[in-house]
Amino acid sequence: MKNNIFKVKNLHLGLSSFTVIGVGLSYGISPNEILPFFFDFKVESVDLNNVFRAIMGLYLGLAIYWIIGIFKPKNWQNATLIVIIFMGGLALGRIISIMLDGIPSLPFSIGTLLEIIFMIWGIRNLKTENIIKRNRI
Repeated sequence: MKNNIFKVKNLHLGLSSFTVIGVGLSYGISPNEILPFFFDFKVESVDLNNVFRAIMGLYLGLAIYWIIGIFKPKNWQNATLIVIIFMGGLALGRIISIMLDGIPSLPFSIGTLLEIIFMIWGIRNLKTENIIKRNRI
């Protein structure tokens, strides 16, 4: 049973990392070509390219730490907490936008749902891990 819990809790970090790496790369590899496909604007200035590449760097940096949490158990709890805060923050912003601006397009609606799922899954993993630790004592 312990091995299955290990796999589930690391699957959460792995899928969160994979998702955020994909989104980050889509923002930063070629913002002027990729982003107009998703957003209703063109990326035509150096400054706007710079902003989206900085976002890519932020996303990649977080994902790297989450991957470290998979392979270094002492970092797992902090990595999971950061996923919860990151995904929860994104979801909260999107929910506020839904209330103020209306329902977004399908890709952004799916993104909101995934962010909520990753947040709840992380909370569940932290609770499960704490229950296991308490029962070992």
